[in-house]
Amino acid sequence: MSTGLIILAVIVVLIIIVAGMYNKLVALKNRFKNAYAQIDVQLKRRYDLIPNLVEVAKGYMKHERETLEAVISARNAAASANQSVAADPSNPEAMKKLMSAENTLGGTLGRLFALSESYPDLKANQNMMQLSEELTTTENKVSFARQAYNDAVMHYNTAREVFPQNIIANMFNFGPATLFEVTVEAEKAAPKVSF
Repeated sequence: MSTGLIILAVIVVLIIIVAGMYNKLVALKNRFKNAYAQIDVQLKRRYDLIPNLVEVAKGYMKHERETLEAVISARNAAASANQSVAADPSNPEAMKKLMSAENTLGGTLGRLFALSESYPDLKANQNMMQLSEELTTTENKVSFARQAYNDAVMHYNTAREVFPQNIIANMFNFGPATLFEVTVEAEKAAPKVSF
């Protein structure tokens, strides 16, 4: 009788340990998803600012149509990729597409700002200066949100890889999360906006 109680107690303790590890993994996964939601908010804000920036620039940069169209196209691609990641931040392919689209967008915005240097009236435009300031502020917020997301991903990935949680993670299909890394050197710094 006492052997049966000991075995039952061991089983109960094991169930409690497994449930605790499972719950920790769920909490960490939800934390990195929430961290991505913060990036999503800032990216959407940036995507909303870009068309306004292009509209202001259009009046001054009539001969730079290709650049303006490239910015809008890159913005639309990045917004679409962001929607895929927002739906499932644990999808590594969606994250890779977003990182690529963000790098392209950063490059086209850099070209737009470089070209705008040739248009003194555009540089002096109050709307352009305000939009540029908002974009710079948003870029900073994206950087901070990206850092918080990457920290949450690191904690989640570490928890799912250590023993014995790795057994639970594999049993319940807790896949690895992907860091949101900037791969283009020019994109690692916030865009220089000088209007």
